[in-house]
Amino acid sequence: MSYQDLYKESIDNPQNFWKKQAQQLNWYTFPKKILKANDKGSFDWFLDGELNMSYLCIDKHVNEGYGNQVAIYYDSPVSGRKEQITYQKLLEEVSKLAGGLISLGLKKGDTAIIYMPMIPQAIYAMLACARIGVTHSVVFGGFAPHELAIRIDDCEPKLIITASNGIEIERIIPYKPFVDQAIELAKYKPEKVVVYDRKLGVTYTTNKRDFDYENLVKNAQATPPVKLNANHPLYILYTSGTTGTPKGIVRDTGGYATALKFSMKNVYAVNEGDVYWAASDVGWVVGHSYIVYGPLLNRNSTVLFEGKPIKTPDAGTFWRVIQDYAVNVMFTAPTAIRAIKKEDSEGELIKKYDLSSLKYQFLAGERCDVATLRWTEQKLKVPVIDHWWQTESGWPMLANMVGVEPLPVKPGSASFPVCGYDIKIINEQGKECKPKQEGYVLVKLPLPPGCLLDIWNNTERFKAGYLEKFPGYYFSGDGGYFDEDGYLYITGRVDDVINVAGHRLSTAEMEEIVASHPHIAECAVFGVHCDIKGQKPMGLAVLKSGISNDVQKLSEEVVQMVRNEIGAVASFKDVLVVNRLPKTRSGKILRKLLRNIADKTEYAIPSTIDDVAIIEEIKSIYISNNIGIHKNQLT
Repeated sequence: MSYQDLYKESIDNPQNFWKKQAQQLNWYTFPKKILKANDKGSFDWFLDGELNMSYLCIDKHVNEGYGNQVAIYYDSPVSGRKEQITYQKLLEEVSKLAGGLISLGLKKGDTAIIYMPMIPQAIYAMLACARIGVTHSVVFGGFAPHELAIRIDDCEPKLIITASNGIEIERIIPYKPFVDQAIELAKYKPEKVVVYDRKLGVTYTTNKRDFDYENLVKNAQATPPVKLNANHPLYILYTSGTTGTPKGIVRDTGGYATALKFSMKNVYAVNEGDVYWAASDVGWVVGHSYIVYGPLLNRNSTVLFEGKPIKTPDAGTFWRVIQDYAVNVMFTAPTAIRAIKKEDSEGELIKKYDLSSLKYQFLAGERCDVATLRWTEQKLKVPVIDHWWQTESGWPMLANMVGVEPLPVKPGSASFPVCGYDIKIINEQGKECKPKQEGYVLVKLPLPPGCLLDIWNNTERFKAGYLEKFPGYYFSGDGGYFDEDGYLYITGRVDDVINVAGHRLSTAEMEEIVASHPHIAECAVFGVHCDIKGQKPMGLAVLKSGISNDVQKLSEEVVQMVRNEIGAVASFKDVLVVNRLPKTRSGKILRKLLRNIADKTEYAIPSTIDDVAIIEEIKSIYISNNIGIHKNQLT
């Protein structure tokens, strides 16, 4: 079947289409209610179905005779450790850990936070929670204690699972001490903490609430999976919001499993038994969907990589991993490719490795520039597929669906809507845009299975953020346009969330931190172009009257404040002191204008600006700090 035929079927008859896809899974109770409107203004899938994600990812394959197949290739250049974990071994580890969690009092409906580095125990913890109906929230290890505390207060976990430490190239990250600090900061106090000691010589304090991971598993009874309703929340995954307060995206079980299984074969062209590698982290949606649940559902061997594209030990590490595990399909962020390209622009390191197993290289997490896509195509000599999706969707929304029908690539475009996503480009007046006209990227309801169920404990925010701006549609928060051939181009966020190396971060939250410095009167933080990370945050600060501060010292203090509160993941390094900020007459800071000037993008000075002269001041400050100005300024 052609892409167009399959896509049309998914839009014209979504219930029948997704019922057929759901039949690819082993349900305890197959659903009779395929699609139903709910009181939130959205829709639920497979409401009366029963299944278990942990069973689908592990037990099913062992029961069918694939227990000796490798489920996880663990490769950690930062610790020098490698491990091959079969499906049988995975079953033993997960079922015992699930029993240990039950012994600590966890039960269906509870929540748990997982704050761990990229080690097998992180995957065990996710699957163990899924096995017993505990909703997990994985918090990315790059976040500082303050950010972890915010998430503790929001999801109120009964228990936190952590490790002694992580490793950032050669730097030790003190996970357990960070958890202790976060619990001190949080209003809500989790009852218990389970600690996996990596035995790397890192010391940490323990107290009454702490339990050793290995002892817990050693003394536990193996536990079978429990039957769960399809709408049972599998996990909460926090993503940055424009208010600065993270949003807890809630994912269901049945719809998500159906969508992931469909995507592995039809989007990524991955067959059962293939080796699949998503070079990301758990704690970001790519890690959840395509390091853990998607590949294991599809009986693939997934690669769990604890390292970086460069410096672990060099810019050839990705190609070494592809060779060592005969990876068939890989997925990473354009940032990683740009970092490799910077270190090895001629691709000399690529020539050292046998990449003959690789069929496709997928890129996502941020907009892929044409130069990066072309370089990757030329050096890897395989199709390079840019695709687009969000934490909220949980799986691809735009892609060249190579598992159905590979179509010509247009650099700069993430290709076509994936089956189930009825995407429209709508202008401010609610009218559909013509080709090449930029507007809001919307998805006509119902969304396909696997998309967000709600925002944790905040349905009103869910409705206000996604459903109310354009009734009948899901508002993606991104802008874009179709071309005459139906290819869709995503132009970027329309709010204050920026994308740093595939990580969505809130500039509003950074602004709050910068503004808290005692010498700063007001500030603006916005995303600017970065050749390596796609975007990076930049801050402009206005000092309080009478303050004469060492600008370098102030900048260092502010950067450290952001690092302490959000973490190194923010990549916040640039703060400029200015006399004032450009604003509208109503007082709104013109962040888009500031960004466009910094990015050398053509811009128009809006008629609503309160003082045009300030633009010249900002330009002169940019120039003195080697930040370029577009020659063809529009006035």
